[in-house]
Amino acid sequence: MDQKISIKIAGRTFNLTASSPEMEELYRQAAEAINKRFTTFTRSHPGRNVSDLLSLVALNETVIRLGIQKDIDLYKTAEKQLESDLDNYLKTHTQ
Repeated sequence: MDQKISIKIAGRTFNLTASSPEMEELYRQAAEAINKRFTTFTRSHPGRNVSDLLSLVALNETVIRLGIQKDIDLYKTAEKQLESDLDNYLKTHTQ
């Protein structure tokens, strides 16, 4: 059941609809992470406007996400190679 929620990001309130309690929790965790990063950038880049700071937050979070996706892709490739190696080993040692 959809639930209307409000979250704050960089001092602005956003009204959203969460499709489940789990989604609501993800929205709240995401807002908290954004606000923490925003605070960090506010301190390290004084004088920047909110839009610039939020752009830096978005860039930083995207770089992190892309790095994680790259790691996942490498692990999937390694997993496939291990499965192939295991299949080959079993074929040669079980006959």
